[in-house]
Amino acid sequence: MNEQEMLKVQGYLQAKLGNTDLVLKKGDAADCYELYAGSEFLGTIYRDDEEGEVSYDLNISILAMDL
Repeated sequence: MNEQEMLKVQGYLQAKLGNTDLVLKKGDAADCYELYAGSEFLGTIYRDDEEGEVSYDLNISILAMDL
């Protein structure tokens, strides 16, 4: 995912989830971005390009101790 795509995805998430504090940052893996709400890590997002169809997969894990 390039920076332009990342900004589009970030804007989409902010609009859909109603939170302008959501930010995507480059992750450690080459194809991974990390989703943050302020300074709190929420999950990872990957770009998937299968047969010319592009999608973005968001994975959020919730630990039981955080509930």
